[in-house]
Amino acid sequence: MRGIKQIYDCLYAYKLGFLLLIITNLLFIFFAWLAYPETFKVLVGLMMVFTLATLSLSIFIIVRKQNIIEAAFQEFLLEPNEMNEERLCRVSPKTHWSCIRDMGSSIRSYQAELNEQVMELADYENYIEGWVHEIKKPLSLMTLVLDNRRDEMSSLVRHRMLHIRDQMLGDVERILYFARLGAAHKDYMFEPINILAFCKQSVEHHQTLLDESGFQVQFIGEEMEIFSDRKGLAFIVEQILANSTKYAAANQDKPIIKFEAHYDKGKDQRILTIRDNGPGVSEEDLPFIFDKGFTGRRGAYTRQATGMGLFLVSKMAYDLALQVDAKSELGSGLTISLIFPRVNEA
Repeated sequence: MRGIKQIYDCLYAYKLGFLLLIITNLLFIFFAWLAYPETFKVLVGLMMVFTLATLSLSIFIIVRKQNIIEAAFQEFLLEPNEMNEERLCRVSPKTHWSCIRDMGSSIRSYQAELNEQVMELADYENYIEGWVHEIKKPLSLMTLVLDNRRDEMSSLVRHRMLHIRDQMLGDVERILYFARLGAAHKDYMFEPINILAFCKQSVEHHQTLLDESGFQVQFIGEEMEIFSDRKGLAFIVEQILANSTKYAAANQDKPIIKFEAHYDKGKDQRILTIRDNGPGVSEEDLPFIFDKGFTGRRGAYTRQATGMGLFLVSKMAYDLALQVDAKSELGSGLTISLIFPRVNEA
């Protein structure tokens, strides 16, 4: 099939030359008919055989030449060094040499800039990861002081300090996960997880954030087992919790977060739904809340938005093969559903 396409491309590329050859043959056939009517058929037959042989040989030579040029061009694109550039020039028409050399020079220049940017980005990622690990030390020391000096401060002050610490830890985790988004290797470990029990543990780890905003937490549905990575799933749940507490309405009397686990028999899917009764998201903003840096155009929900929390949720969900769905109306809270993939038991 590829050979037929090459022949067609060759005929199309050199159609003017082949057309001139056919016209010339027709002209000589006419002259042969006028000059040698008794041997006309023999002459025309010989001319047709010669023409077909010439066409076949020409197409063969052109296709072979094109294959050589294509192979040299592929090598040049994979590694645009000067040696491959000269090799491409040797097999290409001389009229193309200046263009090939200009192209090679431009590609090498862009490649050098790209390599420099990659190195700078790697250095930046290493710096961010190092900074994250370093900042965890004073946060751990802060926790130690809060635990050991419990009697020297009021419960309100201690509670506020724990709240601030948890907020800082959440920000640090977001930075770390963002820095790792482009990592080639990600150390996920998938295992069976009881989803409601897992959510209760996540809530306990972030109880100070919920208490500070006065949130009530409810768990609905029957326990079910899903298959996922604990760290990645914990990060998703934590970001959704932080999102709900951050954008809770200031005048909201009874903020609530509901965790609901249910099984959709029709689609054979296990679904975890996390719902709050906060300010919600406007209809025009809802399709974009998982986009990087999107902070919305109106509504109390986006007053303090950075546009990173739910973006990281969508990225982590993609890595864990989860489907994320969001539903909301302005003033009626936000509902985020995590749809877990089906896992066939061996």
